[in-house]
This record gives sequence, C-alpha cells and structure tokens, in this order.
Amino acid sequence: MPRELITVQVGQCGNQVATRFWELALREHSTFNKSGVFDEPLSSFFRNVDPRYADPLNIPVGNPINTLKARSVVVDMEEGVINQLLKSELSELFDTQQFISDVSGAGNNWAVGHFEYGERYRWEISEKVRRSVEHCDALQSFFLMHSMGGGTGSGVGTFILKLLEEEYPEVFRFSTVVYPEDDVVTGPYNSVLAMKELTEHADCVLPVDNQALMDILAKIETSRQRVKDVKDDVADLTNDKRKAFDKMNNIIAHMLNNLTCSMRFEGMLNVDLNEITMNLVPFPGMPYLMSSISPLYSVLDVKLEPRRLDQIFTDVFNKDFQLLKVDPKHSIYMACGLILRGDAKISDIHRNVNRLRPGLKMIHWNQEGFKVGLCNVAPSGMPYSLLCLANNSAIRTQFGRIKQQFLRLSKRKAHMYHYTKYMEASVFNEALESLEDLMERYAGVEQPFQNPLKERIQPVV
Repeated sequence: MPRELITVQVGQCGNQVATRFWELALREHSTFNKSGVFDEPLSSFFRNVDPRYADPLNIPVGNPINTLKARSVVVDMEEGVINQLLKSELSELFDTQQFISDVSGAGNNWAVGHFEYGERYRWEISEKVRRSVEHCDALQSFFLMHSMGGGTGSGVGTFILKLLEEEYPEVFRFSTVVYPEDDVVTGPYNSVLAMKELTEHADCVLPVDNQALMDILAKIETSRQRVKDVKDDVADLTNDKRKAFDKMNNIIAHMLNNLTCSMRFEGMLNVDLNEITMNLVPFPGMPYLMSSISPLYSVLDVKLEPRRLDQIFTDVFNKDFQLLKVDPKHSIYMACGLILRGDAKISDIHRNVNRLRPGLKMIHWNQEGFKVGLCNVAPSGMPYSLLCLANNSAIRTQFGRIKQQFLRLSKRKAHMYHYTKYMEASVFNEALESLEDLMERYAGVEQPFQNPLKERIQPVV
C-alpha cells in the first residue's frame, strides 16, 4: 500500500521552498515514469483528479500537471506569494480550495500570527487538513515548511503544528524551518517564541540557516570561476538576492526530496520516515537534526567535475556542506542517519561508515548509532546523492546565536509592546527558559557520563 505525505506550506518562505520541492518531485517522477501511468510513487505526493477512470492506480496521466493535485495545504496571511503561485507553471498542481490567505499579513509578529490569525482561521485550517487526510489511504506524515523570522511562518506555522498534534496525534510531524538573516528586526523574538512550540510539538525538526546556504553558494561560485578560469559575466549570486534565494530554496528542496525518496522509489535498504524519528531522536524535547548533502554542485545546476562515492561520504561530515553554520566534527553525535541514492551497494555504505567512524565523536552509550538507507534511484541528473541527518550537540551553537540576539532586544524591551497586545509578557520568559533548557540538554551530551535528561527520563516499568 502506498504511504502518503501531506505538506503544509506556511508564509512567504515556506511557500517558496515548497514550490521548488514540488518542481523537483515532478522532475524526478517524469524522469523515472516514462509510461505516463499514475503509479504508487506518484500517489505518495499527488492524487489524481481525472474523473473518467475508477481505478486510481491505472489512470493515463497525459499531461501530469492537468490531472495531478499536490497533497498540500497552502497558507499565507498575505496574498502576494499565493498570487505568484497561481500565475506560475505549477498553478494547476494545486487545489485552490486548499488555500488559506488574508490581506494584511502578520507584520513580522509571532503573537499576531499565533494568537490572532491562528485562532481566526482554526476551523478553516482544520477542515482543509481533514479534506487532505480523507484523500489518503495510509497517511504517514505531515511536512510543515515555514520560516522562523516572519510572523506568519513562525506564528501561524507553530499554531498549525499544535493543531496537527491535537487532531492527528499518531501521524508524524516534520518541521522544516529556515532561520533568517538579520533583515527582520523582530526576528529574534519570533524565533525564540516559535522554538518553544517546535520543541514541544514536533516529532522532528530540520533547521536550515540562510547564512550557511549563502556561504555554500559563494563557495560553489568560487569553484566555478576557478574551473572556467575566466570572468563570468553573470552577476555574483551573493549580490543578486532573487537568484540567491532560488538557489537556496533548491538546496532545501533537494534535501527534502532525498529524505522522502524511500516513500517513492525502490531500494535495497529503504528507510521509512517513522524510522528517522525512532532512530535519530533519542529523547523527547531533542528533535533537532542537522542536515548536510553532497554533491551540491548538481543541485545548483553548476557543471563541475562529479565527485566520487567515497568523497560524498567525507563531504557530509564537513562543515562546508552543513545547512546550518556549525561544525559537527568537534562535537558529540548522539545518532547519525545516512541516506544514499544511486547505483551503489550496502557494502559501500558500511565501508565508508567504518572508514569515517574513528574521526567522529559518538556518545558513549550509542557508539554504533548509525542509521543507513539505500535507495536505488538517484536524483535526476546525478549518479549519487547522500543526505546526512545528525543529532549533534553542535546545534547549540545555532541556539546560542539566537539567544544572544533575543537578549539584545529584550533587555531594552524593544518592540515588546507590539507583542503584549496579544499575549502576556510572561510568554517571553517561558520561551527563553525553554531555549535555555534545550541548550542545557545538548550541553549535557558533551559531558561523557552525564545523562542529558536524567531528571526527565521515567524508569521503565
């Protein structure tokens, strides 16, 4: 039986990332489904709305865009991005009855998004999610895509996360969140307030940092110039924000497509999404997984020399390939997942794990903490692709940066009155305490014989 996934794309950032995600998914399926017949891999992400046929797994697709509808709920409190989506080539991929929008937006204010718009649209969100769920035969997970800096992504996004937990507690909830640059003044408030909800209500959080993605783009651009040995007439990606954001979203979308490849394609050692949380989230309240992928040049459509299989295993443990601005090699791994796509053997994975293991600091109670997967179908245009997901104490570096930005604002109570119109001031203190507690848990991992949750773990009866 096919396993389905429903995306909930929230806010400007979440919808732009989701657009690239759907484009890549369609490209992959068109490459490997030459018959034009609606099959199980397609049914994981899409449903067929062609009314002429009764058998849902034997429907001539023809032009897939005309008969496929994405299993998705689209939310934004401004109309701009949704209007762009309706004018794009992907417009027919979405059921407009699954759209929720407003006019004024949340004004970069988590409290407005969470308490004002969240409560206002609670019933409508619940109904549209229910409608998507009813079209599924074996729903496996929800994927939320949203940012941490804006009001809609952080506020409405985390409101929806809690709503999903209340109404579908048995369905896994994955949140892909983007930490912004410093272009939103109230971003630190929104990030800290949202993180409390993520820590409490998400099964798995995949954080991505805009600055890390920009650094990746700069490195690839430098490599391309070095290979060509001539001046490129195209403007530097780091100076062209629109092109840069498209490339950054492409990296995130590629990561998500690798994560979900086992739902859609055959493999010698496929990994279900429920196995990700089971194996990589050892304690409640520590659901944050650092991600890295290789190769990156193919993701960005840059023509460089392909990397060998052993090289991509080395790459994903390198700080230059992390989608967060952290260095995992000098910190402690609680668990590590490696999902390989391409024509390879399980022995290739085990050989590389054994080669790299001595250079990694695995926690003492989980020295063999590797979860590996192998999908035989490589991404379109690549011989191999490797996704690494790591629960690593280095992530508290990212949390520390957010905390410092939050404290710089909160010590002066700057802009705080915009939030206290909608919530009690104590919510700020609770969110900061939650963040500090989270940092302490990850810091405890680096103390060899200290259990990071010794006060919270209940004895097994």
